[in-house]
Amino acid sequence: MVNEHFPIYMLAILLVNAAIFSAFTKLSFRFLKRVVVVNLLLIWIMGVSLFVKVVRDGAFRYNFGDWHQAVGVQFYVDELAVFMMMFILTLSNLIIIYSLKDIEHEIESKQFARYYTLVFLMIFSMLGLTFSNDMFNMFIFMEILSIASCSIISIKNSKGSTLASFRYLILNTLGSLSVLMGIALIYMVTGQLNMNEIHGEISVIWKYYPTNIMMALAFIIIGFGTKAAIFPLHIWLPDAHSVAPTPSSALLSGIVVKVYIFAIIKLLFRVIGVEIVGELGIPTAIAYLAAIGTILGSIFAIAQKDIKRMLAYSSVAQIGYIFLGVGLATKAGLEFAMFHIVSHGLIKTALFLSAGAIIYQTEKRDIRKLDGIAYEMPATMMVFAIAALGMIGIPGTSGFMSKIFLGSVVLQEGKAFYLFIIILSSFLNAFYYMPIITSAFMKSDSEAKVVNDKIPRRMVVPMVIVIFLSIAIGFYPQLITEIIEIAVDSLL
Repeated sequence: MVNEHFPIYMLAILLVNAAIFSAFTKLSFRFLKRVVVVNLLLIWIMGVSLFVKVVRDGAFRYNFGDWHQAVGVQFYVDELAVFMMMFILTLSNLIIIYSLKDIEHEIESKQFARYYTLVFLMIFSMLGLTFSNDMFNMFIFMEILSIASCSIISIKNSKGSTLASFRYLILNTLGSLSVLMGIALIYMVTGQLNMNEIHGEISVIWKYYPTNIMMALAFIIIGFGTKAAIFPLHIWLPDAHSVAPTPSSALLSGIVVKVYIFAIIKLLFRVIGVEIVGELGIPTAIAYLAAIGTILGSIFAIAQKDIKRMLAYSSVAQIGYIFLGVGLATKAGLEFAMFHIVSHGLIKTALFLSAGAIIYQTEKRDIRKLDGIAYEMPATMMVFAIAALGMIGIPGTSGFMSKIFLGSVVLQEGKAFYLFIIILSSFLNAFYYMPIITSAFMKSDSEAKVVNDKIPRRMVVPMVIVIFLSIAIGFYPQLITEIIEIAVDSLL
C-alpha cells in the first residue's frame, strides 16, 4: 500500500524543503510562510493516515533496498512510533504557526529562511530517530538533531545566545560520544546494529558479558540523559531556553528533549529488555536521580526572575517525573511516562508561547514586573494561568491526571516515598507559579480596564489550541491512554 511509504515521503519532503530554504535565503517571507504551512499540513495529513493504518493493521518494517535487517537500514513503524510521530507533528505544527509572526520580532529578516531550514531539519531528524530500528542510523539522526538544535539557539547572533549554544554544543558532543561508546560496546558483544537482532543476541549472552552491557547502558543513558536534560546533566538547558527565540524554546522543551527520552525508553526496554535492565539495577538508579531532579529543579526555578529561565528549570523538574515513571520499569510506569511526555509537552509549550507573547507585546521578562498584565493581555494570561495550574496539578488539566496517574502507580508498587516527592514538588511548583498568576490578575489601579491582547491572531490561536488540548486530555485522558496502552504493550 502507498501509505507504507509515507515515513519516507515525510522525511523526503522535510529534507527537500530544508535544502530549498537553505539555497534560496532571499525568498520573500510571505512566500516562505505559505510553503512552510502547506508542507507541514501535507506531512501532518500523511502522519494521520500512517497512524490510522498502524492502529488498524498493526506494525510493519520498512527495509531500504530490500536488504536483510541484519545488514540494511530499517524503519520499524509500530504503535509506539506513530504515537510519538503524531505528538511531534501536531505540537511542532502549532509552534511553527505561532513562530510565523513571532519570529519577525526575534531575529533579523535575512535569517528567516535559515531558521526554517533548521526547523525542518529538526522535525526530519526527530521523525527519523523515532522510526529507526538500527542503532547506527539512530545515532546519525541524533547528531543531525543536536546540530540543528544548537544552531537554532545561536541564530539570534547575540553574545548570550552564542555562549549558550557553544555550551550546548560542547555538552551535547560529549553526550554523543558517550552514546557512540555505548553502541560500540553493544556491537562488541552482539555483532549487530539492528535493534531486533541485538535483542535476540543479548537475551542469550548477557550473563556472559554483564560488565560490557552495564557499561554500554551507562554510556547510553548518560549520553541521552545529557541531551534530555535529566538532573544533574541539565546545566545547558536554562541558558539555552532563556536566550533562544521563543519558538525554539518551545520546540526544545516541549518536543526535542522528549524524543531523547523516547530513545532511552526504546533502547532500555525494546533492545535490552525489562528483565535484563532490572537485573542490572538500572531502573533504581534512574528513579533516584529523577526524584532528586524533581525537587531540585523546582527549587532552582523558585530563585529565577527571568520568566523563560524559570520555565527552563521547571522543565528539569518535570523531566524528573517522566524518568521516575521509566525508573519504575513496569508497564504502568511506562504508560505514565508516555502520558506525561504528552502532558508536559502541551503544558510547557503553552507556557513558553504565552511567555513569548508577553515579551512580544511588553518586552518584559522579569516576573516581578508583570503586575496587572492580565488587564493588558487577558487571553495570553488565561493560557499562562491554566498551564501553570496544570503544572501544579489542579483538576481539569492534563497535569492533574499525570500526578494522579503517577501517584497511583507508585502506591501500587509499594513505593510511597515517591508519592511524598510528587506532593512536595507540587507545593514547590505552586510556590513559583502562583505569585505570577495572582500579581497578573490583580492591579492596585481601580480604574484599570481590560483590553484585548495586541499580539497577532496567528500567535493567539496556537496558544489557545495547545491549552485546549491539555484541558481535553485532563477531562478525557482516555483520548490518549488507550493508544498508550497498546504502544507500551508493543514495547514490552
